[in-house]
Amino acid sequence: MRIGMALKYSDGFRETVEELADFEKAGLDIVYVAEAYSFDAVSQLGFIAAKTERVEIASGILNIYSRTPTALAQTAAGLDYVSDGRFTLGIGASGPQVIEGFHGVPYTAPLGRTREIIEICRRVWRREILRHEGRHYTMPLPPGQGTGLGKPLKIINHPVRADIPVLVAAIGPKNVELTAEIANGWEPIFYLPEKAADVWAASLAAGKAKRDPALGELDVVGQAPLAIGEDALGFLEFGRPMAALYIGGMGAKGKNFYNDLCRRYGWEKEAEEIQDLYLDGKKDEAAAKVPYELLEKMSLIGPEGHVRERLAAMKESGVTTLNVTPVAGDHKSRLALIEKVREMADDL
Repeated sequence: MRIGMALKYSDGFRETVEELADFEKAGLDIVYVAEAYSFDAVSQLGFIAAKTERVEIASGILNIYSRTPTALAQTAAGLDYVSDGRFTLGIGASGPQVIEGFHGVPYTAPLGRTREIIEICRRVWRREILRHEGRHYTMPLPPGQGTGLGKPLKIINHPVRADIPVLVAAIGPKNVELTAEIANGWEPIFYLPEKAADVWAASLAAGKAKRDPALGELDVVGQAPLAIGEDALGFLEFGRPMAALYIGGMGAKGKNFYNDLCRRYGWEKEAEEIQDLYLDGKKDEAAAKVPYELLEKMSLIGPEGHVRERLAAMKESGVTTLNVTPVAGDHKSRLALIEKVREMADDL
C-alpha cells in the first residue's frame, strides 16, 4: 500500500514543502495538491518537483472545465518533465457551484467530457498528430468555425512518458464506472471501507469488465485524517465542519453529490437535516448532525490498535494508496505519524 499526503493550498504551504525531504525519508510515496478555487495547483506542483527527488506528485484535482483538453495534456507532460517522471494527472468534474460560479463555464456532460479528455491527453503524450472529432471537443476546429486556419499538430516536446497516470475523482455510479474502465486510479471522497462495496461494487465491476488489460490494476486512493494515540479520538471532531460543508453546502437541493453519497451510505435523515441547516446558515448545528460513525470510519484516528484495524479494513476493501492528513501541531509529530503509518502498512 502506498502512503500519500495531501498538502494545503493555503497558509503554510512553503513551510510544508521545505519539510518534504524528511517525509520522503520517512517513506512517503506521493503528495497531492488540490486546486478548488484557490491558488492554481500547477505552480505549486512545479515548486514541489524542484524541492524533492523521489516522492511522486499529483494534482488532486484539476477540474475538467477550466482548461482545454490539450492544456491539461501539456500541463501533465510539463510537470512529468520537471519531476523526472513522477507526476500523476488527477482530474475531476468538480461541481456547478465552482464551475459556473467561479469559472463562468456551463457545467455540462461531465462523463462525456472526462472520457474525451483522457483520450486526447493520451494521444498528445504519444505524440500523435492530434485529430479528434468528439461530441464535446473537436481538433482542429471544423470548417465554418473559427478562421478555418487550424491545422492538426502534435506536441513539440518528447514527453518523458507516453503513459502518464490519470487519476479521476468520482463518487457517482456512472462516473465511477467510467473511471474503472479508462483511468489508472480512482479517488472517492468520504471513503468508508465497510460501506464501499454496497455503494460502488456494481459500478466498479461494470467498468472493469470493459477495462483494457494494458492499463493494469485500478489504483484506489482512500483519504483519511491520521492521528495515533490514546487521546487522539478527540481529533475526530475537527472533521465535522468540513463534512458539513460538503454534505450540506456543496450544491443546491437535489444537486449535491456529497449529500447523495451520505444518503447512499444509509444516513438519509441526517443528510437532509445537515443540508437544511447548512443552507439556512446554521453551520454549527449542521456540523453537530454529522454522524459520528461517518467521522470514525473514514478516519485513521485513535489508539494504535484501533488505527491498525482501520488500516486493515481500508486495505481489505481494496484501497491501494492511502492519502492521509496527519493531524499534529508540529513537523516532528507529523513526521512521526507518517513513519508510523508507513510501518503499519508494511506490516499488513
